[in-house]
Amino acid sequence: MKRINVIIYGRVQGILFRYNTKRLAEKLNLSGWVRNNSDGTVEAVFEGKDESVDKITKWCYKGPIGAKVEKIEKKEEKFMNEFNNFTIIY
Repeated sequence: MKRINVIIYGRVQGILFRYNTKRLAEKLNLSGWVRNNSDGTVEAVFEGKDESVDKITKWCYKGPIGAKVEKIEKKEEKFMNEFNNFTIIY
């Protein structure tokens, strides 16, 4: 089991990035959250099976249609199993 925190830079707000991240996370049975940050980035925490976390992290480099991802900062953290589902933080 794995936990990753990602911060996604580029044109990633106002294009349903959070919504699409939530849909994919649920499909992959991941828990965690995603939010827009005030600096224009999108941040997320993913917890779940290693291969599922790797899959969604790879997807974040492209994002949904309309996204223009410039870079991603990712940090592996200690798996904590602290979330019951995947949520969008508003």
